Amino acid sequence: MLSKILLHKRIKQLTSKICIRQHSAKENDKKPALPKPAKKPIDPRRVFKIYRFPGILCKEEPKLQSYELDVSKCGPMLLDALIKLKDMDPTLTFRRSCREGICGSCAMNLQGHNCLACITQIPAQKTITIYPLPHMYVIRDLVVDMTHFFEGYKSIRPYLIRKNERPLGQVQYAQSLDDSLKLVGLYECVLCSCCSTACPSYWWNGRRFLGPATLLQAYRWIIDSRDEDTEQRLKDLRDDFKAFRCHTIMNCTLACPKGLHPGMFIAKLKRLISGIDKKPPPEMDTLKYASGAGLDGCAKKC
Repeated sequence: MLSKILLHKRIKQLTSKICIRQHSAKENDKKPALPKPAKKPIDPRRVFKIYRFPGILCKEEPKLQSYELDVSKCGPMLLDALIKLKDMDPTLTFRRSCREGICGSCAMNLQGHNCLACITQIPAQKTITIYPLPHMYVIRDLVVDMTHFFEGYKSIRPYLIRKNERPLGQVQYAQSLDDSLKLVGLYECVLCSCCSTACPSYWWNGRRFLGPATLLQAYRWIIDSRDEDTEQRLKDLRDDFKAFRCHTIMNCTLACPKGLHPGMFIAKLKRLISGIDKKPPPEMDTLKYASGAGLDGCAKKC
């Protein structure tokens, strides 16, 4: 009987507490919300410190040259500011082309981080420092020599290889949806070299280590269900330096302006090279639509 009385009292106490909390919550809802403090306007004037080097034929040493610019008078991206600065100083040299993050031409080092100037917003800092891509031979100002990088890319044979080549443009090599999804995160690479030039292993062993961008592309062609030269591709990479000098530092993933994950795909590539994993067979006959009738049938279904 005593326990029932105590239980009843405890229930009353809890009920009263809940009522008080609900009442206080209602009172708080009635109170007008406090105005948010206004954000301080950011001064649009910036000081750009840009690496300047006239080239190896000149005897001048590299230097940082300062430019003052009101960024409210140009577009929001770093490339917009550079174009404005080039109007002020026509000798300023840098690469650019697409303005959409597709060509990879305008790769440079901004505030210590590699980026594509056309898709990177102008930082809010008062002083902005711009260098060329690190650990690359500088041709002039922000333009680096990409010859060695593209020689490595060329060595992986970045194209489909078939055992029995068909006439160019007369055959469609089919691929299932699941097989095509394996290429997502690979084909988006624009070969800007932001990842490779951020990789310490590429700095230390650049002559023999292919680098994150090239290895990402190597995996892209190896895993493609339409390619038939997998064994030779893997054999070419079975080397102490070409792929296995990757120590999973992961600077490549942090540096990629397209949000790709080279480190993960290089790990998968290593497993294929070592024989731990095997490339799965194609889910669809790649020559399924080789005949005209097959292509017509496919078009009708679509």
